[in-house]
Amino acid sequence: MAVRRRRRQGSEPLWLDDEAGRLVRPYTVSNGRTRPTAHFDLLTMVMATGKRPVTCQGPDHMQVLGLCGGPVSVAEVAAHIRLPAVVTKVLLADLVDCGALTARAPVQDPHGPSPHTDRALLEAVLHGLRQRL
Repeated sequence: MAVRRRRRQGSEPLWLDDEAGRLVRPYTVSNGRTRPTAHFDLLTMVMATGKRPVTCQGPDHMQVLGLCGGPVSVAEVAAHIRLPAVVTKVLLADLVDCGALTARAPVQDPHGPSPHTDRALLEAVLHGLRQRL
């Protein structure tokens, strides 16, 4: 089993195993927390405020913040950092709590889904997300 060290742009090195993947377990990234302090839907949009966080300065927090220069969904952030959505939500909530991110809930159409919604595409995305969790 070969262990290698790899750097991502603007982040601390990650310990990876060729077969097992990331060696730092997700619950370690969130300090054992499984519930975010704010509610996030997978479609919630987050964006950096430009405020430098004082309390949220772990490498994973900084990596998440680096992805949020423009509006990005929770699902996209989770996919980029390759962590389960629940862990991503905890990190995002930390950044919202310290003022480094803003979050906007997805807009709900009172008349139901758009007639242009591609159900097959949405189901494929959901299937892919479930495989990552």
